[in-house]
Amino acid sequence: MRTSRLYLPLPVQSGQFLELDEDSGHYLRTVLRLKKGDGVVVFNGDGCEYVSVIETIGRKSVCLSVGTRHERTVESPLAVMLGLGIARGDKMDWSVQKAVELGVTTITPVLTERCVMQLSAEKKGQRWQHWQKIVQHATEQCGRTVLPDLKPIEPLQHWLCRQPGLKVFLDPYANSALADFSPVDRSITVLVGPEGGFASHERELAKAAGFNPVRMGGRILRTETAAIAALAAVQALWGDFR
Repeated sequence: MRTSRLYLPLPVQSGQFLELDEDSGHYLRTVLRLKKGDGVVVFNGDGCEYVSVIETIGRKSVCLSVGTRHERTVESPLAVMLGLGIARGDKMDWSVQKAVELGVTTITPVLTERCVMQLSAEKKGQRWQHWQKIVQHATEQCGRTVLPDLKPIEPLQHWLCRQPGLKVFLDPYANSALADFSPVDRSITVLVGPEGGFASHERELAKAAGFNPVRMGGRILRTETAAIAALAAVQALWGDFR
């Protein structure tokens, strides 16, 4: 039987008797339906994990006995920064989840001209929290011990000028492919547009900021497909798919 994994954003030490917060306790008790004596692997993003045991579990509290610390990483040698044009609902959720599974280092939700969602300041905070939960649960599920960094929502023109490494953006009208380039300092920044793609002036802004347009075959991909295809391609070319 597969052992469940749980991310805890706090210091963890072997031999510790740890009472979980309400959200984590609810997840183990109600979602995973674990019981006293069941094993669970906990990690806090420092590259290690701890094989632990549920000592008590009730409606108001769940306590763990933290076991042996194991250093373990499944991180790609390639640092991948993803700028993700904000898409509606499940499309954005899917892209964030699969980006984590495909080894992304950072994700920035990017506001572009053709973003369908209109986000007030309150809605921005709510959506960010929602995506952060997706990042956390995807990290737990796929076996990573380092939590990818979800950056704050940012307008495209502000985000473009600060990105490191090889910089590419997906453009179905480009003449170049990913394989025509090489990462810089083992890092690459990938920009993916929303539904409807980038406006022409946004493509020019990206080029002016040093981003290279690249195509993903001869077909036009949906935004959620494009993000997954691009991340899989960069891992196959230069990351840990080789």
